[in-house]
Amino acid sequence: MKIHSAKELIVYRKAFELGKLVFELTLRFPREEVYALTSQVRRSSRSVCLNLREAWAKRRYEAHFVSKLTGCDGEVNETDSALDFALVHGYISEEQHKQATQLCCEVGRMLGSMIRDPSPFLIS
Repeated sequence: MKIHSAKELIVYRKAFELGKLVFELTLRFPREEVYALTSQVRRSSRSVCLNLREAWAKRRYEAHFVSKLTGCDGEVNETDSALDFALVHGYISEEQHKQATQLCCEVGRMLGSMIRDPSPFLIS
């Protein structure tokens, strides 16, 4: 099956799900975190699929594609760390943390696989 859009990728769908979940979780963060942790974790979680779309557009050039995927991986790791802070400060429950960080790990594994072998995704 030929993939025509990054939106068809499972990793994109999972990253989008992560962004939605993070937004929902941060609605309950304290007001004093609006310009700090809330903003940061929302931006990093959304950047995963935004950068994935950029990577998809650059898949004609392996180095560019892998570079953008590496950026996605950095953003998902940043999101994971921010979720750790949210847990420690009591902004999210253990269960919410587990759900979100498992999604981060899943997206990270998929991105890692694409980084290790980008050839199936490249335009020849």
